[in-house]
Amino acid sequence: MTRIGVDPMDRWRFPDDPWAIVETAPSTSDLGTTETLFSVGNGYLGMRGNPSEGRDSFSHGTYINGFHEIWDIHHAENAYGFARTGQTIVNVPDAKLMKLYVDDEPLLLSVNEIQSYKRWIDFREGVLRRELVWRTPAGKLLRVATSRMVSFTHRHMALISIEVTMLEGDAPIVVSSQILNRQDGMDEYHVRPDDAEKGDDPRQARKFTDKVLIPQKDWHSDKRMILGFRTARSGMTLAVGADHEITTDNEYVSLIDTEPGIGKRVYRIEATQGRPIHIDKAVAYHTSRGVPVHELFDRVRRSLDRVREQGHGVYYDEQRAWLSDYWATADVEVEGAPTGIQQAVRWNLFQIAQASARADQLGIPAKGVTGSGYEGHYFWDTEVYVIPMLTYTHPRIAENALRFRVNTLPQARRRAEELSERGALFPWRTITGEEASAYYAAGTAQYHINADIVHAIMNHARATGDKTFLFRDAAPVLVETARMWADLGFWRINGGREFHIHGVTGPDEYTTVVNNNLYTNVMARANLIDAAGVMRRMRDEDPLWYEHLCSELDLSEDEVGGWEECAAGMVIPFDDTFGIHPQDDQFLSRELWDLKNTPDDKRPLLLHYHPLVIYRFQVLKQADVVLALFLQGDQFTQAVKLADFEYYDPITTGDSSLSAVVQSVMAAEVGHQEMAMDYFLDALFCDLADTHHNASDGVHVASTGGVWGCLVHGFVGMRNDRENLRFDPRLPAQWTSIKHHMLIGDSHMLVYLERDTITFQILSGHDRDVTVRGELYHIGAEPVRVPLSDQGPLRPSLRATHPISGLRRADGSLITAEVPGSIAETIVSSPIPRD
Repeated sequence: MTRIGVDPMDRWRFPDDPWAIVETAPSTSDLGTTETLFSVGNGYLGMRGNPSEGRDSFSHGTYINGFHEIWDIHHAENAYGFARTGQTIVNVPDAKLMKLYVDDEPLLLSVNEIQSYKRWIDFREGVLRRELVWRTPAGKLLRVATSRMVSFTHRHMALISIEVTMLEGDAPIVVSSQILNRQDGMDEYHVRPDDAEKGDDPRQARKFTDKVLIPQKDWHSDKRMILGFRTARSGMTLAVGADHEITTDNEYVSLIDTEPGIGKRVYRIEATQGRPIHIDKAVAYHTSRGVPVHELFDRVRRSLDRVREQGHGVYYDEQRAWLSDYWATADVEVEGAPTGIQQAVRWNLFQIAQASARADQLGIPAKGVTGSGYEGHYFWDTEVYVIPMLTYTHPRIAENALRFRVNTLPQARRRAEELSERGALFPWRTITGEEASAYYAAGTAQYHINADIVHAIMNHARATGDKTFLFRDAAPVLVETARMWADLGFWRINGGREFHIHGVTGPDEYTTVVNNNLYTNVMARANLIDAAGVMRRMRDEDPLWYEHLCSELDLSEDEVGGWEECAAGMVIPFDDTFGIHPQDDQFLSRELWDLKNTPDDKRPLLLHYHPLVIYRFQVLKQADVVLALFLQGDQFTQAVKLADFEYYDPITTGDSSLSAVVQSVMAAEVGHQEMAMDYFLDALFCDLADTHHNASDGVHVASTGGVWGCLVHGFVGMRNDRENLRFDPRLPAQWTSIKHHMLIGDSHMLVYLERDTITFQILSGHDRDVTVRGELYHIGAEPVRVPLSDQGPLRPSLRATHPISGLRRADGSLITAEVPGSIAETIVSSPIPRD
């Protein structure tokens, strides 16, 4: 765990504001991080927080969800079924540029005399704003205000503005507004960005050496410019256009020009003191997997025509209205928390909107549309960490995300066939629906992706009561994933009849291709049970559709019964010696990795040790068994949860940003409440404080979704599995209350947790029943206050060496803990003693 202070932010530079992220001074020391923090996006289109003037920047970035290039994966040794085609998100032409020159001097924050500065995003309006006062080398003073908005209501639109006012003196001013293709890796000054040479970090995107965006067409009129491109290999098409409108009492002339790869709209203004210059820029991006560029040009024109007809103000009003609706159910209010907590909570929840709002049946990339990290791929992170938050706050957005999996079922079927399995196998990482993981051991072998998707579907079905989506759209996914498990596993009779699953990798990527991974088996069992349950329910409630679907999928009652039999016989490993669930059949036979004595400069392990070294030890990249305890909590006793958590926590590195959130939830449940807060803070400030040292690659979207999970599942203690909606609170000791909203079916429920009570109220919709620590309560329009005697058990934090180090396994072997290579390193690095 990365232990950080309660408030790791520099509050002079980043003051606390419960509804905004604010910066009061620019810096070149953390450009990559701040570009990420001040990104704006809507799930389809994203723009990094680069300055309007273009410099200084760590990584210029404008990204469109799903817009990608393909490339050949070259394996050192080929084998049948390896992924052959890589997919990487493309940095699309940059329309953010609004360069400013005064007396022919460019605005450049790193060298200019900036007398005041403020940059901020108010989460209630979703607009990046910046205001500064600049003293030019000639001694003139001017105020510059810029804004940038990516629309939540019009997915293809971005609105940009600049306002310049001479405060002291007159001066010739030039504003050069551009659309620039940066995909060749250079900026407009032919300087490589700071992130061009990053080494071998597998979390970062591939760097293209060949030209990706091939110019197809460019056009301009008096007020508008449009550029068109096609990707060199994937054949995707793109058009981007911009309109401009200037408002000023100063004299000016305007020029416009386009050529392949660049468009410019230039204003030359004779600025006089006290007369402001305001320029509005409307930008539209349209993309396709194959529609000709000329048709995309027409779409861009129509989008820009609407802005020209309606004016920018309408779009800003709609943005505020959309966010008002978003926060009405997404907000989580924490009272009594230390400085910065509420601000950080809302920044994280705002990122979920920016990553998902207008994904519109595309996947949700691991970095959203804020950076190129993980190549713009979709992972299982979405289903486990992001969709749950959306399910209980904005179920329509959650359903849109789930439809990506429904729509790519054909590709998953082909992948299963390629791996000699029946049914469907969804890819570990993808943009198109095809597997794009070049390393199968920690990628394709993560078959649990199937069960993760079904878990998200069933969670959505329980929360929304939406039988139509479940039966008509999701049921084929349940059927084909259940088929895969029934075919992948096998029966073994040795005193009893058991169903085993071999040769898989769980969420923990530091242990690969194992037999009977606990997480996989537990989740596969749930997948099989849920698929059978839904089909039997469909048979009873919608018999005509049931018959149609069975015919279409060649499904029989016997096959459904076989799934239930596989689930009942599923091997769930348990070790009687230590009273825990082994992560897999062989996990406990390995030696422990001594994380307590592992130097910080050897973290994360994947960047400093060969995978084979890591695979030989009991060490986890992220929670594995502990995640199963959370997602399938009704399948485990409290005593086992405590034993499993205390066993695995000391050997979990937290090298994955996915780990802290689930460890926080389970630490709270089993009573390690100080640890729950530590892990929560690690997740909360993952990007804001760059605790994983790669925030420059984009927002850790799964972690931001997990922050909601820490608050609602961890501290409020909400669960909604096969039992009733239930609560078992764990309010942090230093907090006074947590207030949040939930959508359950057609009911909007308010939940208010205080030290001595938890209060429920239905704000709209039907009454609901909830359980609080085993007692059932009926909730209606009047508040129901449930008294609490405590906030759960309180146990001391785990700080020491692993508790089983030095003990013996069931076979009598001694358990040891070590740091690989530590003895050799000590000999090499120790200085020769001197008298």
